[in-house]
Amino acid sequence: MTDRVTRRDFGRIVNRAGIGLAGAGLLAGQTGTAHAATSTWRVTGGIGSGLSGFDTRMQTFMQARNIRYGSLAVARNGQLKLARGYTWAPVSMANAQPTSLFRIASLSKPITGAAILKLVQNGQLSLSATLTSLLTLTPPPGGSLDPRLGNVTVRRLLHHLGGWDRGITIDPMFNDFTISSALGVPLPIGKSDVIRYTNGVALNHNPGSVYAYSNYGYLLLSRIIEAVSGVPYATYVQQHILGPRQITRMRLGRTLAANAAPGEVPYSSQYSRPTVFNSSGTYVPNPYGAFNLENMDAHGGWLSSAVDMVRFCHIFDAANPVLSAASISTAFAVPETGVNPGGWWYGCGWQVRNVTGGRNTWHTGALDGTFTLLVRRWDGLTWAALFNQRDDPSGLDYGAVDNELHLAANAVTSWPSVDLYPQYF
Repeated sequence: MTDRVTRRDFGRIVNRAGIGLAGAGLLAGQTGTAHAATSTWRVTGGIGSGLSGFDTRMQTFMQARNIRYGSLAVARNGQLKLARGYTWAPVSMANAQPTSLFRIASLSKPITGAAILKLVQNGQLSLSATLTSLLTLTPPPGGSLDPRLGNVTVRRLLHHLGGWDRGITIDPMFNDFTISSALGVPLPIGKSDVIRYTNGVALNHNPGSVYAYSNYGYLLLSRIIEAVSGVPYATYVQQHILGPRQITRMRLGRTLAANAAPGEVPYSSQYSRPTVFNSSGTYVPNPYGAFNLENMDAHGGWLSSAVDMVRFCHIFDAANPVLSAASISTAFAVPETGVNPGGWWYGCGWQVRNVTGGRNTWHTGALDGTFTLLVRRWDGLTWAALFNQRDDPSGLDYGAVDNELHLAANAVTSWPSVDLYPQYF
């Protein structure tokens, strides 16, 4: 049985063992309207024998939603069995590759969680350390700090128990115009502006009392990583988390199309909004200026290939030079509020559920122009699915890819012995 989705994360959080909510996309300025008449289906990369069901389900999923670019990587017991790039686009457009970079949105949170656990493992940080002991919090002029901030710990930030609730107030990571106006600073605002503004806003809950998904809490974790390590957040992650796994392609993304990374896919959305990069009021395609990706580093800013996301996941499989057995256990431990009503809980950057046979862990990501899924299954299977859009005129559910991939995996009667990792360093 696969776990079933019930709610949103970063655009949507889900209550199952892996549904992706980030998206498939087009070139900047394109609208994502139907293009099937001029598109051809192309597949790149490697695949082990007996795994063609994954290709079939990805093709059906993408063509039904007119998704131009997608990628899938599947590993079993630490060996890469499938590494694919999928393209449903006119022949004039480049092909997606297994190493193509996608915005991964909230799949960034397991990366940040791993970095925090590494600092704890090295004795540089305690999960019980308080936010106010680690960072100097300054409210905006005329504002005051909520005294309950003294009860926000690193562990509570990881578990989304800090007290901020985007279901009650606007997520500060998407509140650029209000923050700019309130602080009297020009657009684009920076991470320090987001923090200073939010320092003057009362918490919605007592810390530790209510699970409420908080992108902002993970922004604070990145600043804690910088304060403790003495190096920029991305530098610490690349040196201590990704580097030991020989992952070199992953990097923080940038918002505007002109700043795309080499090998990065273009993104698509039906929607446009005023840019948050200046006060002109100019409408832009949502993936290219309706939000500020640079401010989202720790909770939604990373770029990755599907292959590298799966390679990253293996640090949670067993004790290794990056994470010890104790750190891995901590990553998936039940938080102080216990198990959520749906039978799952949020660990240190992962959603977790006990299932027959073991434990499933997963995360999803969603931004306009992005829909992503990362699954670690109880039976040694790991997969990452990345798409370059999350909306289209069909209105079809993008989260449906989760069930499709579980079905594809369950249909495999004999897994091949091949390991494709050496082809994709």
